[in-house]
Amino acid sequence: MNSRIIAVAKKEVKQLKRDTRMLFVLLCFPVFLLVMFGYAVNFDVHHIKLAVYDKENTEKSREFVNKLLSSDYFDLVGYISKDSEVKLLLDDKLAQTILVIPDDMTKRLYRRGEEIKLQFLIDGVDGNTASIIQNYFNSAFLSYNAKIQAEFASKLGAKISSNLSLEPKFWFNPELKSSKFLVPGLIGMILIITAIISVSLSLVREKETGTIEQINVSSISTIELLIGKAIPYILLSLFNAVFVLFVGYLLFDVVVTGNYLLLLLSTIIFLIASVSIGIFISVISESQQIGFTLATFFSLLPSLILSGFIFPIESMPFPIQIITNITPVKFYIVTLRAIILKGVGLSAFYDQLIYMLLFVVVFIGLSALINFKKNRIA
Repeated sequence: MNSRIIAVAKKEVKQLKRDTRMLFVLLCFPVFLLVMFGYAVNFDVHHIKLAVYDKENTEKSREFVNKLLSSDYFDLVGYISKDSEVKLLLDDKLAQTILVIPDDMTKRLYRRGEEIKLQFLIDGVDGNTASIIQNYFNSAFLSYNAKIQAEFASKLGAKISSNLSLEPKFWFNPELKSSKFLVPGLIGMILIITAIISVSLSLVREKETGTIEQINVSSISTIELLIGKAIPYILLSLFNAVFVLFVGYLLFDVVVTGNYLLLLLSTIIFLIASVSIGIFISVISESQQIGFTLATFFSLLPSLILSGFIFPIESMPFPIQIITNITPVKFYIVTLRAIILKGVGLSAFYDQLIYMLLFVVVFIGLSALINFKKNRIA
C-alpha cells in the first residue's frame, strides 16, 4: 500500500514539474495575494483631508486647528473664506471633513465661559471612515475642552481634580494595526484556494486525458489514489504557509506568539479539510473548466466574505451566521488568530479543530458515495 501511494505521489510531482505555469501560480500567487491584500485592505485611517472655515481667525482658533494637525490623522488642505466653498470641496472630494469655527468662539468661551458648538462636516459616503473621523474629532475635542476648563478654573482660583481616570490598554495588538488582524485571514484564504483548486484540477485532468480508466482497472484503491494525489499538494501548501508567515513577518511585523507545533497541527488539519473539498469537486466535475469554476466558487467567495477574514461574523444577520459554517476557513482563522496573536493553548480552540475534521468526514464520505454510484452505473 505504501509503495502504491508513493508511486502516485511521485507521478503527481513529475506532472507538476512539467506544468510550469501551474507550479508558478501555486508558488507565487500566495505571496502576491498577501502583498496586495496586506497593503490594499487596511482599516487604519490616516492623513484625513481637512479644510477649515475659521470665521473668527484668532490666536485661540488657530491654536485649536494646530492641535488637530499635530498628529498624522489630519492633513490641512486649505482654509475656506465663504459658505459656497464648503459644498464645492465636499462634492469634488477635495476634503473629507470641514471644521467650521464660529466668529465669536473666543469671546463666548474664554471671556464668558459659555458653551459653544463647533461644527464639523464629514463626507459620509464611506460610513466606516466617517465614523472613524468622528471619533478622532471627539477625542480632540475632549482633550482641548479639558485644557480650557483647567485654564478657566485657574482664573477663578479653583483647581480641577479627578479621582477617576481611564487608562486603556490593548492586548494582543497594542498598535491596533489592521494588518495583524488581516494576515491570519489571508493565510487561510490563500491555503484553501491553492489546496482546493490544485487537487480538484489534478483529479479532473485524469478524467479528461482518459488515464482515470487505467487507474480504475489497476490494483490501486480509491483511498490510495486520493492520498497519493493529495500528499504533494499538502506539502506544497505547507511550504506556502511557512513562506507567507515569513513574508508577513518581514512586511507587516506579524509574529507567532503561540506554539509552533499547534500551528502546524492546525494547518495540517485545515489542509486535509480543504483537500477533501477539492476531492469532492473533482468527483462531480467532468472537465477542468467546470472543476476550476466550482473550486473558485467553493474557496474564494466563502473565504473572502463568510469566514470573518474582513467582515465580523457577529455583525451579520443570524441566518447568514449559520451559512458561514459552510467553509472551514472560518474555523481555521479563529485558530490562527488564537495562536499567532493571542498565543493561547489548545483548550482555547480545540472545538475549531473538531469542526474542521467534520469537513473531512462529510466531503470524503460524499465523494466516496458519488464515486461508487458512478462506477456502479458504468
